[in-house]
Amino acid sequence: MRFQSLNWLRLYGVLSATAISLTLGQEDTTEVQQDVIEPHFMSVRPSLAKQYDSQSKIPTEKYFTESSFHYHYDGRFANHTLPDNEVTPYLSSLIQTYLETMNSIGAETWIMHGTLLSWWWNQKVQHESHTKMDMFANKIDQIFPWDNDLDVQISEPTIHFLADYYNYTDHHFDIPGVEGGRTYLLEINPNYVVKSIKDRMNVIDGRWIDKSSGLFIDITAVRPDDEKRRMGRKEALMCKDRHHYEESDIFPLRDSYFEGVAVKIPYAYAELLAEEYGSSSMTKADFQGHHFTESTKTWEKVHAKVKRFLKRVWGGDELPKRAPGTEPIVHMDAV
Repeated sequence: MRFQSLNWLRLYGVLSATAISLTLGQEDTTEVQQDVIEPHFMSVRPSLAKQYDSQSKIPTEKYFTESSFHYHYDGRFANHTLPDNEVTPYLSSLIQTYLETMNSIGAETWIMHGTLLSWWWNQKVQHESHTKMDMFANKIDQIFPWDNDLDVQISEPTIHFLADYYNYTDHHFDIPGVEGGRTYLLEINPNYVVKSIKDRMNVIDGRWIDKSSGLFIDITAVRPDDEKRRMGRKEALMCKDRHHYEESDIFPLRDSYFEGVAVKIPYAYAELLAEEYGSSSMTKADFQGHHFTESTKTWEKVHAKVKRFLKRVWGGDELPKRAPGTEPIVHMDAV
């Protein structure tokens, strides 16, 4: 059951009556170890601060740094880019494992920016499909074949929750076809407590990092825009990357699927995409050397010089799944 409230600051988490262990695309049959307790958002929510005062001092150093060879790679975990035909599968596992991890700990998150636009182009297929198995049968490729990054957002209470309980934690998943699986790092920027857009060095509040490749997902927190609210705009929201919203733009979140995994979508997704990319972004079928084919709902490469294109073939309902014995355990007092 999803906890709901008219107040945007309370629209977070999934109220769960039982302990959960994380698997992707399959029913969980793993026995839960009751002596290992990791927090679920709803179990610690009463102890989280209701108001979050911003740190007034603007940092002079950047926390997250990118590699010298490519700005979408973390140089701590890689010294070269992946071959073009390997990037999309890595990105697919990256978003699948992120979404399922956030779902398992009750941390509400949603896709945004270019990732939301790539979802939009396949929404017709999703509306016609009734189950994840239908999606896999249709071999839907949802990440743009030219993309090399992914974008998600979270709420202010959620960034505090992740910083307090899950910062710098490793999450290991068994990936179909990948011997030994992969480990992902959740890292929160300590400068997330600085809410000002003047902190241009630290507009990214967190990252979900693939330690095997260096690829990562940028996580940005959506916060009340205190300045605009003082001027009478009671629903004003903002991110440190200078994106501004109204509560009704994002909430209530919609349910959908992305890359075969349950995902949250901003309520006014069409309006948000039109504002950010222009209305033609949702109708123009030719972009980045690719053409969108209605019959297959895929972007087909039309110019040979364009790199980074790969058509993936799904193996049934095989998705990454958390390695046995590493499942997050939900507090039993979360009910």
